[in-house]
Amino acid sequence: MLTTDRVAGGGLTLFALVVLWESRKYPLGSLHNPGPGYMPVLLASLLLLFGLLVLATGGRSEPFSTLRWDEGRHAAAILGTCAFAAVALERLGYRLTVLLALAVLIGIVERRRPLVAVAVSAGVAFGSFYLFNTLLRVLLPLGPFGW
Repeated sequence: MLTTDRVAGGGLTLFALVVLWESRKYPLGSLHNPGPGYMPVLLASLLLLFGLLVLATGGRSEPFSTLRWDEGRHAAAILGTCAFAAVALERLGYRLTVLLALAVLIGIVERRRPLVAVAVSAGVAFGSFYLFNTLLRVLLPLGPFGW
């Protein structure tokens, strides 16, 4: 029987197999000197193991046909915002992209007051940029406006 757990386990297993397939291009290295493929292969292997475990033991969950899609609009909005962020990050820069994405997620998807959405979005965007770019020296995209 097709259950929700079996569908989820199958999806996790399929995703893990795709990551393992794509990771074949990068050298693994060793435990003492890991290569760029080491962590993706390790994480995908664990995901594959747990996905197969969920797939095998998921017989007692609810049938997939009983699943309701009440939150489909929220999921689509979140997915759309993530796609926007992926495309806009290099073009608009880190701070502006994170500010806009969080403002949409907090203000529109979560329906919080506009002032709260903008304040939290600005705090996270500028605070995380300061943490990563200034303190940890991780270079983040600046965008055309220099910020």
